[in-house]
Amino acid sequence: MATVTTELSAELARDLDRTVELLAGRRFALLTGAGVSTDSGIPDYRGEGAPKRTPMTFQQFLADDTYRKRYWAGSHLGYRRFAAAAPNDGHRAIAALELGGAANGVVTQNVDGLHKQAGSRKVVDLHGAMDRVLCLVCGQIFAREAIAARIEQANPWLDADGAVEIAPDGDAIVTDVDAFQVPDCTVCGGHLKPDVVFFGEFIPAEKYREASALVRSSDALLIAGSSLAVNSGIRLLEEARRRKLPIVIVNRGETKGDGRATIKLNAGTTETLVELAARLT
Repeated sequence: MATVTTELSAELARDLDRTVELLAGRRFALLTGAGVSTDSGIPDYRGEGAPKRTPMTFQQFLADDTYRKRYWAGSHLGYRRFAAAAPNDGHRAIAALELGGAANGVVTQNVDGLHKQAGSRKVVDLHGAMDRVLCLVCGQIFAREAIAARIEQANPWLDADGAVEIAPDGDAIVTDVDAFQVPDCTVCGGHLKPDVVFFGEFIPAEKYREASALVRSSDALLIAGSSLAVNSGIRLLEEARRRKLPIVIVNRGETKGDGRATIKLNAGTTETLVELAARLT
């Protein structure tokens, strides 16, 4: 890969040199957050300028049909936008780091599937993936495209091309949902839910074990585009810290892990990851 042509500040250039020296010869795990996907047009909950927003909780989704209507209407519109997004150079740099042997895989808090599209082979979707739908009663799994087709057939008035505000979890803000028909499970009639972890819902234990195993098998941890405000990210950082692994954080603005990082780069993820991939592979 070619190095980025963006002119680097003297401080960032020094931090990049230190990072390359720290990671060279080590196989590291990556932990990524929403900041990695912003250059693909997917917004960040907590980035600079991001609007304050309280996502629907799992408890609300379970408790009330109106909440399920609102969620599924917004989630469908958001999914259509997500499905049209393409990996950016940061995603491709992460795939190159794995292919070149510098990284042993990526744990992502994102649900957009862009790491796999970019060519990453070992991806742990810590918070699930938008392209799957799960029945909460019988456990049947459906392809999201099949559910999207059912939604569009039952709700032809829903404008998938209209101007809507999209959130990083793939939800969109929709207010008029009284007429919306929620899809149900064709096997048992149970409630369906995208196979993503809602606010107020626990990460499946086996998924966290997979992420933890990736960190434990690494010589360092590189965190990119995450504010580490979600507990799952902090837990993985703590696992690395307890094992005395070098920890590098790349993120614009502060994160909850800055005080525990060996190196913190206050920089954009795309240009930084491209530069690291060019130097380490």
